[in-house]
Amino acid sequence: MTDVASELTALATKHRRLAIDTEFVSERRYQALLCLVQIAVPDPDRHDGVRTEVLDPLDAQQPFDPAPLATVLADPEIEIVVHAGRQDVAILRRTWETDVANVFDTQVGAGFLGMGNQEGYESLARRVLGVELRGGEGFTRWDKRPLTERQLDYAADDARCLLTLGRAIARELEDVGRLEWTREECLVVERSNDERSPQQAYDKLPNLRRLDGKQRAVAWRLCEWRDAAAREVDRPPSSLVPDQSLFQIARRRPQDKDALEQIRGLPQATLHRRAGDLLAAIASAGGDEPRPGPPAPPARDAAEAPVVSLAQALVRHRSRESKVATELIATQSELTSVVGGMRRGGEPEGIRVLQGWRRELVGEELIALVRGEISLSVSPDGSLLVSDS
Repeated sequence: MTDVASELTALATKHRRLAIDTEFVSERRYQALLCLVQIAVPDPDRHDGVRTEVLDPLDAQQPFDPAPLATVLADPEIEIVVHAGRQDVAILRRTWETDVANVFDTQVGAGFLGMGNQEGYESLARRVLGVELRGGEGFTRWDKRPLTERQLDYAADDARCLLTLGRAIARELEDVGRLEWTREECLVVERSNDERSPQQAYDKLPNLRRLDGKQRAVAWRLCEWRDAAAREVDRPPSSLVPDQSLFQIARRRPQDKDALEQIRGLPQATLHRRAGDLLAAIASAGGDEPRPGPPAPPARDAAEAPVVSLAQALVRHRSRESKVATELIATQSELTSVVGGMRRGGEPEGIRVLQGWRRELVGEELIALVRGEISLSVSPDGSLLVSDS
């Protein structure tokens, strides 16, 4: 298998392209387990011009060294073609200890061609290439060995057409002037990761603002303990202590097992096996400084709602014209932030729709709309008109 990986590396390096897909299992695990890696590279010696291989990182009989392929993934001169690749990139970054550069995501590209931003691989291959792919094994147990021929054929099929699909979509994007926008959006995919941390868990706790400083100190200690314990046993942190139960523990600060038993939703296995650890985590927060609360959400003015509705109409209008999926351009929350920020004195920072290709497509107009410099109206044929005020 080492020779196969090296051969794939050589072909990818020579032809400057590689398509990659993965199969993994994430259920009941702290982090997803990489089970298969499917790779397709250009190979002029093959009848279809593509070599496709399935590499098995769980096969102890035929191990392979991913280091050469990891180097290819990190090479900005080699295009890495994926489909809906955020999870693939995140898992490969962690397990192969590599960056992933120069990503072209066919699902992202489809969103810029009016196909929606969640187009599946099988339907996209059918629409763009007229190819029917094998299905039916997507929810199989990829961590069980041995794998069947049906499973391996399904996995290989996922990568078989990816290079051709990527090139076809790139050509269509170039024809409509959206290729560079797609590459800009694919930078988000390149940065994907699946790392967990106590800080992430703490920041996402429900109703954190309802706890006082001492209670938040307990919540932080519990997040630290839960993350370490979950990592050790390879289970999702929420399976040990759900967020809502953790919030209640922090609020009540129980001092013994009987008090812990009063916490609704705390799993019995955690209560019986880890009560002592939980109580120790609570006690360890006793000497901590009170933790500050999360920043207050920006104030909302009811008068902004109609302006946000106008902004949504403008975004949908430009989406229809450009055939770029509305969901790719801006969310309602982002538009609310734009309107609120502009009405309170200036252009808000860090809002996607005011950056890069989104600003070019509609962001500048959104700013002008909120400033009253342009207006929206309805034409006689019922379409939206955008005009200077």
